[in-house]
Amino acid sequence: MNIIVLVKQVPDTTEVKLDPKTGNLIREGIESIINPDDRYAIEAAVSLKERHGGKVTAISMGPPQAIDAISEAMGMGVDQGILLSDKAFAGADTWATSFTLGKAIEKVGEFDLIICGRQAIDGDTAQIGPQVADYLDVPQVTYVFDIEKVEEDGIVVKRRLEDGFERIQCSLPALLTVIGELNEPRYPLVDRLLDACKEKAPIAVWNAADLGVQVSEVGLSGSLTQVIKTFAPKVERQGQILEGDTQTVVGELLGKLKENRLI
Repeated sequence: MNIIVLVKQVPDTTEVKLDPKTGNLIREGIESIINPDDRYAIEAAVSLKERHGGKVTAISMGPPQAIDAISEAMGMGVDQGILLSDKAFAGADTWATSFTLGKAIEKVGEFDLIICGRQAIDGDTAQIGPQVADYLDVPQVTYVFDIEKVEEDGIVVKRRLEDGFERIQCSLPALLTVIGELNEPRYPLVDRLLDACKEKAPIAVWNAADLGVQVSEVGLSGSLTQVIKTFAPKVERQGQILEGDTQTVVGELLGKLKENRLI
């Protein structure tokens, strides 16, 4: 199988803070990690390769340092990587990002399966996978938590629902977005990490010209939406102290709970 896995390098959001003056994320000194959901996608892709043969290609879009995410993915068993890095790609919304990723996948050529995480922790939109599938005009299954069977022309998966699951048979090529119930990601092997860091490592860096796209089609220029402001909402806690004897306080408390439809 020829499998493509989409990987994103994100800031560790447990440490991210906002600049109170500009409203921008403070990224300086913040550790970057592979998006957690994407780790499940990498593990799924490598496991399928081990069972069915073929190769796994990781594609990531980001600044030059995002190559670290691809190197780590290769340490987990990915065969080759492609970093989409160009100043023209900066500021892309999900539409422009999906378009750029779709162009890269077209340049890679034939594939059987695309796997990506459900969503990225720095955006939480869950739109990239479905939009890439739409651009490439291939079927998609989201929220996959079990891959039951893979055949030459199709795949059977289970898709998580709020109150159960769906068992879906899908033709190939296709795109899957996966969730954490699917597997337990392996740790990168040291020898593979060292190989991925070498100059001759199979990691290509493509820019806008390599993809054959116009600057107006990608990045901020090609985005249909723009973030005007980012801010952390202020949370003000309100409280009231009830005084009196126990019977009076309990009665008043019950009355307030009923008034606010809490009981």
